[in-house]
Amino acid sequence: MNPELLLTFLRDNGKIEDMQMTELLDEQSRTGKPIEDVISNSGAMPVAEMYQMIAQALGTEVVDISAMEFPPELLSLVPPQTARLQGVLPLHFDGQVLRVVAANPLDPNVVDNLRFATQKDIMLYVAPPAQIQATIERYYGSEVSDMEDVLANLAGDAAAKENNGEMIDIEGASSAPIIKYVNTVIAQAIQARASDIHFEPFEHDFKIRYRVDGSLYEMSPPPRSLATSVTSRIKVMSSMNIAERRVPQDGRIQTTMAGRQVDLRVSTLPTQFGESVVLRVLDRTTVKLDLSSIGMPKGIYDYICRVIEKPNGIFIVTGPTGSGKTTTLYACLNRINTDDAKLLTAEEPVEYEIEGIQQVPINEAIGLTFARALRAFLRQDPDRIMVGETRDLETAQIAIQASLTGHMVFTTLHTNDAPGAVARLIDMGVEPFLIASSLEGVLAQRLVRKICPGCRTPYEPTEAILRQIGLSVHDIGDKNFYYGTGCEQCNHTGYKGRKGIYELLDITEPIRELITARAPSVVIRQKAIELGMSTLRADGLRSIFEGETTIEEVLKYT
Repeated sequence: MNPELLLTFLRDNGKIEDMQMTELLDEQSRTGKPIEDVISNSGAMPVAEMYQMIAQALGTEVVDISAMEFPPELLSLVPPQTARLQGVLPLHFDGQVLRVVAANPLDPNVVDNLRFATQKDIMLYVAPPAQIQATIERYYGSEVSDMEDVLANLAGDAAAKENNGEMIDIEGASSAPIIKYVNTVIAQAIQARASDIHFEPFEHDFKIRYRVDGSLYEMSPPPRSLATSVTSRIKVMSSMNIAERRVPQDGRIQTTMAGRQVDLRVSTLPTQFGESVVLRVLDRTTVKLDLSSIGMPKGIYDYICRVIEKPNGIFIVTGPTGSGKTTTLYACLNRINTDDAKLLTAEEPVEYEIEGIQQVPINEAIGLTFARALRAFLRQDPDRIMVGETRDLETAQIAIQASLTGHMVFTTLHTNDAPGAVARLIDMGVEPFLIASSLEGVLAQRLVRKICPGCRTPYEPTEAILRQIGLSVHDIGDKNFYYGTGCEQCNHTGYKGRKGIYELLDITEPIRELITARAPSVVIRQKAIELGMSTLRADGLRSIFEGETTIEEVLKYT
């Protein structure tokens, strides 16, 4: 079941408190267990009683589907893809009303989507979600088998068109097999928790790859001859110009998958063999915009809570692309998003809409740059400002001017570590004394993959591996090391989910003096370590010793 919907339902019915709801959400996110198991294990409520309570609230009843038979004519009333996406299973059809069980009965979109897909009146029943999913796989087959069926149909269509000498062009974008194929690819990617979907044309191949937890995995490719049709279908969905294939384009798709609102940011790029398309998945349900649930060390969390409440100054988050910088800043803004504060953000593009914050999408094509937006912000009477990225001297100077005139400014930079942010600003042309007087703190971060809890196994690392990370056998003592052997839960990768590792540079008086004196990054870094700064590598070692990630992951990112 959808964790937030279920916990909100229990809270509204007086079964759990707000604090308990937050704890249960965190526990579910950390362990990856079904939310109903987490609730039952916590002692908040027995599972059977919970299902009865949901059924009573919906004016329906709980059914046991474990011993039921589902004839083909009944199953044909709900298409396989709809059954899997919505988590529903048909029970009975009397000619007018289709009775179904749903894994997410509390989601109002499920009935609406099912009514639209089947063109029938729907009556909902409640059953254990695990039973429903198992029965769907047994009768409808897995997502993979459905993908294979779609690919087989596509290959047949492509071969038929080639034999008839037909051109496969943008008209194919509106054909049912292409529409079904693209929808299946997107649905499978979202189910796999992918952050990006890549459609890549080559001379003889058309590859499709998903990025899950920072790593790319190749999927079953469609026939090369259908590349244009698949690309055109995506461009139609994202309201792009399908006739224009010579210049890059950007668009957006908004869709509902399994009752969840998902945004897809679409980018096309003309290449030698056709258009390369990348879809960035912006799934609000998987992103935590709560600072306390990001998983920072307590010292860094306490420091950030203090800094973001300051009346003025600059707070910078640094790291490479895809290291979670924007999510950290969103979580900071979310914490200080109160009725008595005016918050403005300039972003390229706006990834997640947050209630109560004025968000401005940067559009350099029409001259709306970060610098121009920031200059306009100062006339909007803000308390706190977020600048998506400080790229040039003009943006940096206006950000510093804003901080010196009583505004708190949050921004990101692309540097390897926290002390490197100072050198980057000086390279841009900012005067060191201005940096020293306005900068409050710099947080560097990386995202490392977490070991899958379902197949986590202890092991003894070799001396060679320990040497690579700067440890000896004597250093580790009786500490345990773990890795993931690979299981169904993690798609046999050994990893599931990601966590941050952090390095915080607190701009204290000794550090300000070094900045003013134009000291090199190495000197600033050494002084910060003397003053207690924990490096990215040190925080990575902490995560290894706590059994959350592997030596290989920390070596890869630090």
